[in-house]
Amino acid sequence: MASVTLQNLSKTFTGQRPAVNDVSLEIADGEFLVLVGPSGCGKSTLLRMIAGLESPSAGKIHIGDRVVNDVAPKDRNIAMVFQNYALYPHMSVRQNLAFGLKLQKVPKAEIHSRTEHVAGLLQIENLLDRKPGQISGGQRQRVAVGRAIMRQPAVFLFDEPLSNLDASLRGEMRRELAALHRRLQTTMIYVTHDQVEAMTLGDRIVVMKDGVVQQVGPPLELYNHPVNRFVASFLGSPPMNLVEGKLTTAHEAAVFRFGSHTVPVPESIVNQVGSRETPLTLGIRPEHLHAVNSKPAADSIPLAGVIEEVQPLGSESLVHLLIENQPLIAKTSSTKIAIDAPSKFEFSPDHVIWFDPAGRAMTP
Repeated sequence: MASVTLQNLSKTFTGQRPAVNDVSLEIADGEFLVLVGPSGCGKSTLLRMIAGLESPSAGKIHIGDRVVNDVAPKDRNIAMVFQNYALYPHMSVRQNLAFGLKLQKVPKAEIHSRTEHVAGLLQIENLLDRKPGQISGGQRQRVAVGRAIMRQPAVFLFDEPLSNLDASLRGEMRRELAALHRRLQTTMIYVTHDQVEAMTLGDRIVVMKDGVVQQVGPPLELYNHPVNRFVASFLGSPPMNLVEGKLTTAHEAAVFRFGSHTVPVPESIVNQVGSRETPLTLGIRPEHLHAVNSKPAADSIPLAGVIEEVQPLGSESLVHLLIENQPLIAKTSSTKIAIDAPSKFEFSPDHVIWFDPAGRAMTP
């Protein structure tokens, strides 16, 4: 096992803006780190530089105590699992698992021992004599992971390994990867654009946009305390509601106004903004918007609007609202909801996140 350290790492392809721009990260020995962001944000390029498949334009990569910028991929003691499995179709599962060790001239007895151990670990013992074309996508992904485990690397690299699987298989493989990490306690760096994978797998999450790291931290820290609008809207399913309005004055008190609605603004937020009549953004998670069936709760902020769509999910529903021409989404367990009907919702000021005109989150 080994830690991974990135120092001011950048990558610029000829004639393009930087794909990765001045990234510095400390990945602890045994940590499961997830790189997440939209397509083109630089997460896969960053992973490929760690693997040695791309050369950095600037910066250093440490694996353990060694700088590996000029070290060949095969000598970095890493194993990479790709999106497309990359299995040899003419070989059996057993031969696919053993192939890398055969190239390294590992003794046959050790190869056999490792193969049996890994097959048991991933529950693919009954597949060892089949070809990749004779097994399912989820089973092929297990074989790809198993081939990486066979090498006993210091670091595992995963490049969107579950994106080709259907939803139920993705959920199953997420659980298996999390359990695998607990058993192996090996450093894992995982790239995905799926924020559900990021939230459920990572010890820490790195959110990237346009080659720049936006925020690093444990999943719930990023979910509850995003540093900017991008992180707030990217993490969460459905994403955070972002309401555009203005900091103004009503009855000598500072309020956030959008349309006919007003929300009190804490003095600490006013002090950070510095002036009234300034654009602000109010952020509220869908699960913190509640339908009002009778009298609103004390100190809650009431909202009146029209329901445009209801998406039943079983134990709860996603309610799409239009309030003052701004679309919002609420998660609710209420069944007394009708499309096109006027409706009242509320939220607690304690759950609001305020964003300044530049999109940065402000601390209350």
